[in-house]
Amino acid sequence: MERGEQATREPIRIGLVGIGKIARDQHIPAISRDPRFVLAATASRSGGVDGIPAYSDIAAMLAGPERIDAVSLCTPPAGRIDIARVAIDAGKAVMLEKPPAITLADAEALVAAARDAGVPLFATWHSREAAAVEEARAWLADKTIGAARIVWAEDIRRWHPGQDWILDAGGFGVFDPGINALSIITRLLPGSFTVEQAHLAIPQGRACPIAATVALRSGDVPVAVELDFLRTGPQRWDIEIDTNAGPLRLSDGGATIAIDDEPPRTAPNHEYARLYARFATLLAGGQSDADLAPLAIVEAALNGGTIERVEPFAF
Repeated sequence: MERGEQATREPIRIGLVGIGKIARDQHIPAISRDPRFVLAATASRSGGVDGIPAYSDIAAMLAGPERIDAVSLCTPPAGRIDIARVAIDAGKAVMLEKPPAITLADAEALVAAARDAGVPLFATWHSREAAAVEEARAWLADKTIGAARIVWAEDIRRWHPGQDWILDAGGFGVFDPGINALSIITRLLPGSFTVEQAHLAIPQGRACPIAATVALRSGDVPVAVELDFLRTGPQRWDIEIDTNAGPLRLSDGGATIAIDDEPPRTAPNHEYARLYARFATLLAGGQSDADLAPLAIVEAALNGGTIERVEPFAF
């Protein structure tokens, strides 16, 4: 979109559903800084935004007097399909926080519903917008890849304080952050992925894993995945890829890149700003973007993995 064209267009009026941590930390700042958007209304059971019309649910928001052009969903994945369907049935474009749904079938149903309704659907993967991901993808394009390793290890109490839903049914557990790594590796490596083996450590009394290991394969390339929600030391969000031209390493969730023996380079991340820029482009063209490959991997690991019951976990 050209600058002059933007000046003649009215901002896209966003209805934001789910005013929790991710909405306040990422979505609201990104919307407020992008002149292509304006926050028109919110729907949430946990509060609103000062000065913005607030409703208890999406149906009430869409029935209100405010004009809503598109809806961005920041709710936990459980129940998100029903919320998204309300928006799609009302003819509103939808942007989904990751993961797009609890199950692959639900996500595919949303894609089909949006297609049938003729409205854009954007299933976002914010970690694909990390500063170094596209540079890494371009560098790997003509390389022979031998193997890859992922270590995504963080402290659940630090990054998800009190968010019990993550370990409840439909919350994905350690795969909630781990799917970010999977969204990057599925962007970097060509071909489809299969889950060969998975081990899930699930606390007693909980439904989802607090740690996991997964053996993946993309064509002939093995990918070893280690996920940990109990890392109290240095936090790690690293992907290492062996190639015929030397190793590539992404760290800090994709903000830092190191190629072969070159020193690491770090750039600031603007993941959500880039997501909303992409959403604006999709809306302008009436297009959808819904790659479900990361969700397919998680579903296969959760459904086919061996389970080890570990000690109870409490925040």
